[in-house]
Amino acid sequence: MDVHIDLTGKRGHRDAIYRQLRAAILDGRIRPGEALPPTRELAQRLAVSRTTVSAAYDRLTAEGFLAGRVGAGTFVTASSLTRPAPSSVSGVRPLPEWDAVPAPPAPFAPAPEFDFRPGVPDLTRFPFDTWRRLVTQLLRAGQADLMTYGDPQGLAALRTEIARHIGVSRDVRASAAQVVVTAGAQQTTDLVGRVLLRPGDVAAVEDPGYPPPRLVLAARGVRVAPVPVDSAGIVVSAIPAEARLVYVTPSHQYPLGLSMSLERRLELLDWAERHDAVLVEDDYDTEFRYTGRPLEPLHSLDSRGRVVYVGSFSKVLSPALRLGFLVAPPSLVPALVKARYLTDWHAPNVEQAALAAFMAEGGFARHVRRMRKVYRERHELLSALLPAFGFLTLLPSSAGLHVSAVSPSDLSPLVRRARHAGVRLYSLGDFAVGERPHGLVFGYGAVATERIGPGLARLRALADGGAA
Repeated sequence: MDVHIDLTGKRGHRDAIYRQLRAAILDGRIRPGEALPPTRELAQRLAVSRTTVSAAYDRLTAEGFLAGRVGAGTFVTASSLTRPAPSSVSGVRPLPEWDAVPAPPAPFAPAPEFDFRPGVPDLTRFPFDTWRRLVTQLLRAGQADLMTYGDPQGLAALRTEIARHIGVSRDVRASAAQVVVTAGAQQTTDLVGRVLLRPGDVAAVEDPGYPPPRLVLAARGVRVAPVPVDSAGIVVSAIPAEARLVYVTPSHQYPLGLSMSLERRLELLDWAERHDAVLVEDDYDTEFRYTGRPLEPLHSLDSRGRVVYVGSFSKVLSPALRLGFLVAPPSLVPALVKARYLTDWHAPNVEQAALAAFMAEGGFARHVRRMRKVYRERHELLSALLPAFGFLTLLPSSAGLHVSAVSPSDLSPLVRRARHAGVRLYSLGDFAVGERPHGLVFGYGAVATERIGPGLARLRALADGGAA
């Protein structure tokens, strides 16, 4: 163990070594069972005599902190007691905007028995063998360029594959030069906000809607305006005229699951042009479409360079990859790349290269097709079973990884009871800023098909056992 001892300006070296080692043991920085450096080695490193170090070790041994083992070395004893680290007292406070930001969610470990969280894919079906092969090939090839700092815009090979994929699957016509690899929708919103908005500027978000982009903007001092959503999508007439950015999920509204009508899309594009605003279009999970023809993305309808198109691999492959992308008008790309560089430089190179290879050899498209069949079955099963709940009305949804249902009464108490009973789901009100709609959101990515029926049965029993 490389133990740090500070002897700067100190005359009593033996006492200083003793005190600092003792404090490290009591604070838990050096744990019971760990070996200390040999006295000769530590003496050489500190430029003191070996006798000085030995005397400090002897005192710690006499007090029960250390024990010597013949031929093995000196170890911290298992009986050493640790003390909590002293509290750090400081007058430094963060900006008040951060007080309104909720703490990050705790990891879901262990997973609930019936996991209806939205936005989580089926990680048991991640292509582990293929991914292991691709990463192993890259590492065995010894590509040193993958182990150094990378391009803030993203690996060229991955940007090329992304442009090709969205061009074929979503009719998003863009070159690799317009693609910036990100860590997902949250970072995209942060980057776009950095290059377009100043503190005090106004941004509009759907209400109810996906909370992280709203929180990202608010934490930067942007005034966030929640805008209601109806059956056709965001209510354009309710968007503040001074809004410089509008964040929307038109293909599969989060969390309601509705699709924005073509008329509303055209109305929104016209509004953005008249008010000199940018539209951030989060197309987060529409690789999984089950019925009907998909409407064109806003980006495909945009002829004036007003749309930043956002995609993510978190819903298709795994959120742990932290890989997503944006497609921006050429005028914004240089500034977005600079912002990416200043925030965290670039995405992990090995993961980018593995994903590019996965897409190039057709593995990504095959995985999407396989998972679309799995999720379609779950979507149809939930859609068939939920109407049996007399207090729920299913909202139309033809894509994605969740469905939602509205209710005439507040179901938050039922959600809390369900979580205690091993059924994790969310209330629609959890995603609202203004008026809180009553209803439930059912994700089906993380719950196996055969578990949907039993999970809903338990929820039904909980609802029947108490006032919904």
